[in-house]
Amino acid sequence: MEAVVHVLKSEGVDIAYGCPGAAVLPLYKALERVGGIEHLTVRHEEGATHMADGWSRTTGGVGVAIGTSGPAGTNMVTGLYTALADSIPILCVTGQAASTKLHQEAFQAVDIVAVATPVTKWAVQIKEAAQAPWIFREAFRIARSGRPGPVLVDIPVDIAQREIWYDPEIDAPLTVEAVAPHPPRVEAALDLLLAAERPLILAGGGVIIAEAAEEVRELAELLRIPVQVTLMGKGALPEDHPLHSGMTGVQTSQRHGNRSFLESDTVLAVGARFGDRHTGRLDTYRGERRFIHVDIEATQIGRVFEPDLGIVSDARLFLRALIDAARARGTGRADGPWVARIQELRRTLTRREDFDDIPIKAPRVYREINQLFDEDTYFVTAIGLYQIWGGQHQKTYRPRHYQICGQAGPLGWEIPAAIGVKKALEGLGRDSEVVGIVGDYGFQYTVEELAVAAQYHVPFVIVMLNNEYLGLIRQASIPFAMNYQVDIHYDEYGSDHVKIMEAYGCSGTRVWDPAEIRTGLEWAREQARSTRRPVLVEIMIEREANTPHGPAIDAVREFEPPPGV
Repeated sequence: MEAVVHVLKSEGVDIAYGCPGAAVLPLYKALERVGGIEHLTVRHEEGATHMADGWSRTTGGVGVAIGTSGPAGTNMVTGLYTALADSIPILCVTGQAASTKLHQEAFQAVDIVAVATPVTKWAVQIKEAAQAPWIFREAFRIARSGRPGPVLVDIPVDIAQREIWYDPEIDAPLTVEAVAPHPPRVEAALDLLLAAERPLILAGGGVIIAEAAEEVRELAELLRIPVQVTLMGKGALPEDHPLHSGMTGVQTSQRHGNRSFLESDTVLAVGARFGDRHTGRLDTYRGERRFIHVDIEATQIGRVFEPDLGIVSDARLFLRALIDAARARGTGRADGPWVARIQELRRTLTRREDFDDIPIKAPRVYREINQLFDEDTYFVTAIGLYQIWGGQHQKTYRPRHYQICGQAGPLGWEIPAAIGVKKALEGLGRDSEVVGIVGDYGFQYTVEELAVAAQYHVPFVIVMLNNEYLGLIRQASIPFAMNYQVDIHYDEYGSDHVKIMEAYGCSGTRVWDPAEIRTGLEWAREQARSTRRPVLVEIMIEREANTPHGPAIDAVREFEPPPGV
């Protein structure tokens, strides 16, 4: 296990999240003896995986979660699935009953390799002690290679206690092979883009993972091609950039994003999966447009529909090759009617956010968030209506600053992920703010991890959009628009989330009036700084909200006209 710890350190691991137990104590003892890796003791193993996930999304490294045997491993499955779905490299290490007892149904012995195989890139049990450092080296290589993802290593306790010969001074990480594009296909892609009258670049999560945001900007500015992002690709281009063309989708989208996509004739999709909530009905999405699909995983090409040109490549290497090919041809272009059209759509096809209603309307919350927090703030959000509102309204300017469990969507992801993000930033020597945006229901799924943040002094702001409006106490009557008063009473469905925060040694406040949102957020960020703990702003929004959505990108139902119309 000491050899394993040396491997972890040389692979860039400076923190691990886990829950000790008998079968994994040899590893914990080695962490103590070797030193150099901080450890946060979690309250539930699923929380450890989400913390490792948040750490990985922030650093680009491989986050580590540790659990003992049996139910510890099965508790990690949700986190493994989340990481697999979003291409996040994490390593889960589980203890196991003694190898000599596995066939006897020993206490807390489960075939975790079989359980985890469908939700990992690789799941393996160490059979011989001498395999330990090499299996861990391979685990890191697999987690990072190609389309990144999670791995699991299971260690029987008797194997963990054995001695092997290992010299960390002469060991190093295994090489991760670069996936470069085939040059003729790069030239073919350039031909298609130059022939297009209304091209778009679609930047997916693969652009963020590959650290290719600068290349996206350079290509867009060189060829004057507007850029759209997927939900996982938010931050690939600043949203105030003149070539930013919003987001297409049947849920997380902008009006101008859908319209500009429908008017496009050629789409260069880089590191995007064509997820169903992005595409909606494929006949509408595909249309008569030509598609160039670039992905590091060959089996993604043609999985949803057949593109006109498929290219297997790392996103950054492809974009760099395409830029170099364009420069070699001298094909830089000036803005034309298409860019002017994109900018017109951005000005006119917007959604209203300046609501003063009570109960509060969700878009007003995002307006206040966008205006208060700076471009270096890291946002963490998960699944539900607030994911849809976030995709529609929240502004993002930098890669890795908008983190979302986009595909799996586990409830309760935000709090442990925010802990991982904040600890990652501390490890990088940065004091950027972290904001978790949550719903009232999902908040309760991993709320116990607030105790971890309180114990280890991990500060961040939690913004809750709570549509339990009728189930909570209001001291004064609330005036509604129709000249009558409605008293708010407590019922069996209500939850006092501020009291929950206080029970875990944190603090919070509740906001009922849109005019008080800014004050509540400012108080929370100062309170987080001073207490070094999470702080909640619980914002009471309307119980039933109309959210723009639809079956196809040309059939999204809008409940408000564009401002000014």
